[in-house]
Amino acid sequence: MMQDNPKICRYIDLPVQHISDKVLKMMRREHDSEGTRRLLKDIRRMLPDAAVRTTVIAGHPGETEKEFRELLDFIGEYRFDRLGAFRYSHEENTFGALNYSDTVPERTKERRVARIMALQQEIAAARNAAMTGSTMRVIIDRKEGLFHVGRSQHDSPEVDQEILVTGLKNIEPGTFIDVKITGSTEFDLYAEKVGKSEGRKV
Repeated sequence: MMQDNPKICRYIDLPVQHISDKVLKMMRREHDSEGTRRLLKDIRRMLPDAAVRTTVIAGHPGETEKEFRELLDFIGEYRFDRLGAFRYSHEENTFGALNYSDTVPERTKERRVARIMALQQEIAAARNAAMTGSTMRVIIDRKEGLFHVGRSQHDSPEVDQEILVTGLKNIEPGTFIDVKITGSTEFDLYAEKVGKSEGRKV
């Protein structure tokens, strides 16, 4: 359906949580490493222009440095477009809280999350830098200082990166425009308007 329908954003949020079969089993997830890799390969093949976002958990009970390294290597291998990382913590009445001891020290969890996000920052910076000079359609969300702030179909509001557009006048929120990417940081793009805006879309 996403291949055939241009009205659907090319954006897939797939919270894999982990890639180690040992940890996934302890999490009681219904997917395994092989299935995850196969699904992600199919997504890249069928929707090469789609942005794939995921979330992962570091420091789950039973996660040793070996399992964490599996996760880190997997993130570096797949190079997700968007990624969030969280420390494991017991949630009341969940299977993990009722059945496992929270054995991974908090400082270790923090260190692992920091390593994941440092890697993702490198990936995001490289991806964004490669977009300089390209054009894309964005929707304008608001005016902020010298910029109109928008996002592409690859960015969820208040979660993913934003596109900071210069040179706009009298553009209402909700307007779709075409922009040219002029610069980037790790988590934002800078752009200028090209062509004519299409007016407000609801």
